[in-house]
Amino acid sequence: MAEEREAAADVAVPRTRLAREATELVRDTTSELIYHHSRRVYFFGSLQGRNRDLSFDPELLYIGALFHDLGLDERFHGSGRRFEVDSADEARRFLRSHDVPEDSVRRVWTAIALHTTPGIPEHMEPEVALVTAGVEYDVLGIGYGDVSDAERAEIVALHPRPGFKHRILEAFHAGIRSKPDTTFGNVKADVLQHFDPGFRRGDFVRTILDSPWQE
Repeated sequence: MAEEREAAADVAVPRTRLAREATELVRDTTSELIYHHSRRVYFFGSLQGRNRDLSFDPELLYIGALFHDLGLDERFHGSGRRFEVDSADEARRFLRSHDVPEDSVRRVWTAIALHTTPGIPEHMEPEVALVTAGVEYDVLGIGYGDVSDAERAEIVALHPRPGFKHRILEAFHAGIRSKPDTTFGNVKADVLQHFDPGFRRGDFVRTILDSPWQE
């Protein structure tokens, strides 16, 4: 793949060894769809951080954005864990191998693990909040008008999204269909309900009522 431009919409990718090696790892181990999506998450998350006047570490936000969907890859289909946790664990391994301080590792792990759990990340550290904000912007269009048309166009020109809505749903389905129980209580159950006619989502109320407790 040709060398990427490293800036768009007045947001620059960190020019550090850690960022460069993370880019190479993710670009070489995941699909083009997930790679472009992950880079857009960084750019959109950064713009949302600017809009919210948040002070954040661009390098940590970049690593969180890059790794956040790595757990959808085929090598994790049999893990039995939520794909978010597989993604977070891969980021943690990468960061520890580069002797990154544990507090920074924790922030990135948390940002990735919680990125499909709405209502919580926004109250945590900026890097945690902004990985989710970038994902919500690129996948769900939440806060779409917070980014100007010109900024959005520049980012999408750098990292295109042809057929993205259907392709990302297919990627979500492929990544979780072998471990349906991991979708209990989170948004990915909607994906399986849409694509798998035989899927029955976990029911929190029935889980309580059917527990071994007598009362």
